[in-house]
Amino acid sequence: MSPETAKRFKYWQTRTIIATMVGYAFFYFVRKNFSFAMVGLNNDFGISKGDLGLVITLNGLIYGFSRFTNGLFADRLNARWYMSIGLFLCAVANIAFGFGADVSALVTGQSSGSQFTNTLVLFMGIMWTIVGLLQGSGFPPCARLLTHWIPPGQLATKMSVWNTSHSIGAGLVVILCGYIMGNMGMGADHYGAWKWCFWIPAGIALLGSVFLFITLRDTPSSVGLPEIPGTESKVKPESKNVEYKKLLRRKVFGNKFIWILAFANFFVYVVRFFILDWGPMLLHESKHIPIQHSGWLVALFELSGIAGMLVAGWATDKYLRGRAHRACVFCMTGAALFMTLFWITPETAPRWTLFITLAFSGFFIYGPQALIGIAAANQATKKAAATANGVTGIFGYASVLVSGWGLGKVSDLYGWDPVYQIVIGMSIIGIFIFLTMWNAKAHGYDDEVK
Repeated sequence: MSPETAKRFKYWQTRTIIATMVGYAFFYFVRKNFSFAMVGLNNDFGISKGDLGLVITLNGLIYGFSRFTNGLFADRLNARWYMSIGLFLCAVANIAFGFGADVSALVTGQSSGSQFTNTLVLFMGIMWTIVGLLQGSGFPPCARLLTHWIPPGQLATKMSVWNTSHSIGAGLVVILCGYIMGNMGMGADHYGAWKWCFWIPAGIALLGSVFLFITLRDTPSSVGLPEIPGTESKVKPESKNVEYKKLLRRKVFGNKFIWILAFANFFVYVVRFFILDWGPMLLHESKHIPIQHSGWLVALFELSGIAGMLVAGWATDKYLRGRAHRACVFCMTGAALFMTLFWITPETAPRWTLFITLAFSGFFIYGPQALIGIAAANQATKKAAATANGVTGIFGYASVLVSGWGLGKVSDLYGWDPVYQIVIGMSIIGIFIFLTMWNAKAHGYDDEVK
């Protein structure tokens, strides 16, 4: 690669990383806003945590399968169009969600009562399922883009930087929604403030979809640049479809390491979603933190996760020779320890102790959250990276069966202490799953040249 070509490649690589980071953060604006809206829906209409958890579960299950199916398409379609249109549609669906109470009142002719509430829950379930379906258009095109623009030996470090988009988006939206729930709506109880948790983030996401369309391009070849050395396609044009199916069978569906990573992802996401989905209500009810302040605590969890992702990615390339699965063992151990400390810290303890234990929980759990995607992409190679991440995504978002409806029902029946115990147990199981692939290679490109 000539110096001029290398300079152009560096420009487009940096532009792609930044654009996808910003764009994917916007996806979180219209995805993780529901956790704060749940508090308002519970207060305004008496909707139970079990019903709210069921809505989360439906969204997560559909999103997991959507990531997988979108991965199959995103590996072969233009990522610029794919991602920008997907974000636009997510924003439109969020705007519609905010009119849920109005739709329920129109259908039932009532503004309260069991029939009104049941209709509202049904509408929310349908709309949030649609949002989950559309959200699947976010990560797969990013996986495609990043593995085309970043060499395998740099992927853990640079994709860990990229993965901060998760936490940036989630952190900003919980701060925004915490402000909305504490300052908007009618009366001292801020009645109806939950609607704005959908409308305001949706407006921001609409602008984000325009940003993506303007800034993104597809693979290096789409801007006249060569492929990354050492990752050139060996597939002949005339046998492309047949060879692609063989590739998926060998590098994804028949690859035991992809399935181990996928299974481990289930347990990682239970811990992550425990705080991300239930954090505002959990902190308010189990630690008696005011709702407007809990947004900052959930944001602290996310922002600490940024540091955790960066350190985990750097350590993986620097000390573990790209073996991201080994870093996950250490991270899950730290997550189990600090989640336990957060649970046993009494609400009467100094507030800073809660801050520290929650922050370190985020620091450690976001290492595996980022590294599983990196490990899956490297094991499957760039030609099947989106599909491999789709498989791990199915298992990750199947976790909402536990973290959504399951934890909601346990909390309704027994309180929050058993919920903490379940989550800590899940993190310990995750440690042992990662240990089963301790001796795996860092990537699957060696197999491609045989």
